[in-house]
Amino acid sequence: MGIQNGSKVTINYSLKVDGEVIDTSKGGDPLTYEQGSGQIIPGLETKLMGLNAGDKKNVTVEPADAYGDRDPEAIKQVPRAAFQDASALKVGSVVKGAVGEHEFQAIVTEVGNEDVVLDMNHPLAGKTLEFEIEVVAVEG
Repeated sequence: MGIQNGSKVTINYSLKVDGEVIDTSKGGDPLTYEQGSGQIIPGLETKLMGLNAGDKKNVTVEPADAYGDRDPEAIKQVPRAAFQDASALKVGSVVKGAVGEHEFQAIVTEVGNEDVVLDMNHPLAGKTLEFEIEVVAVEG
């Protein structure tokens, strides 16, 4: 039967982007999720469908099925005065905030005298993801 929507699935994985491992469960706990519930990216869910415990698979997920393409509209110029500690900001800093009820995380790409430029794209937007998967368990 293998992995189906509603299955509780446990996997070990390594994720490579641009040839570099950026996340892995090796040396830690495997990842457990419910298939079809949106807990993992859609492209990975699709490619795991039907696999059984013990199966190993290398999976490539294109940006459209992962975190999407980079959106130039997600680059925002914000006044330095909007930050509590603007003097601590530097290029590459990760900042968190909220606009109304919408919380966001952004990367500082420029720090000027008056403004700060934030990239609100997901860090993996526009990236092709390479997964090495081992299915540990499938229930249900």
